[in-house]
Amino acid sequence: MTVKPQKLVERLRSKGGKYIALHLRYEKDMLAFTGCTYGLTDIEAKELRILRENTSHWKVKKINSTEQRIGGLCPLTPKEVGIFLQALGYPPSTTIYIAAGEIYGGDAYLSEFKSRFPNLVFKETVATSKELEAFADHASQTAALDYIMCIESDVFVPSYPGNMARVVEGHRRFLGHRKTVSPDRKGLVEVFEKMETGEVEEGVSLSSVITGMHKNRQGGPRKRRGLMPGIKGRARFRTEESFYENPLPECICGTKKHVHPA
Repeated sequence: MTVKPQKLVERLRSKGGKYIALHLRYEKDMLAFTGCTYGLTDIEAKELRILRENTSHWKVKKINSTEQRIGGLCPLTPKEVGIFLQALGYPPSTTIYIAAGEIYGGDAYLSEFKSRFPNLVFKETVATSKELEAFADHASQTAALDYIMCIESDVFVPSYPGNMARVVEGHRRFLGHRKTVSPDRKGLVEVFEKMETGEVEEGVSLSSVITGMHKNRQGGPRKRRGLMPGIKGRARFRTEESFYENPLPECICGTKKHVHPA
């Protein structure tokens, strides 16, 4: 018996109404690929380094984890996502669908997020084991299931801007600019560092800072960003926003009144 994704959406809504789809890229391969080891044990960091060094098609073998984090190039940790969503004003009762593979470290790293948002939903909890049998050993089909759950969510939050996150954001824009909150990871790291030193505490002040940072990062209409001037070579082409992430103006009708300049 193959489950229809739309059926899962209806099932999820029947329990809690609205829901957030969180694309939580805190997976072993992603952390190894990006070289991000913040908050991990020495043993875990070594395991990820060995995986990166032994994966032949990954060109970069040596990565400075601290530089990656400061540069905003790391996926947010589950704990950081929890702080982020709470600061944006989402209550603990919020239903959150986790679109991801196996979270690295399992409950050891997911527990702090659960303490803030206990209503977490996974594929395995919204569908029966029999319904998921058809998806076993088919990673692309499992990803497609998560994709549709993300498209249909009331809010989409990607913890890292990978290919799937970009395409989901673009699809949601095409469907009417459905709310997509894109974390400013570089800015958030600065805030989290201040929290560790006691300069910033959770509460009204933190909420004000994080809410202000993301006022214009919620999927609203704007034209796609072009190539950034002053940068040469291949790096210049990487500064252009992907069409799949933002298909405006080619595939979305808009007016000057509703569309912000790039």
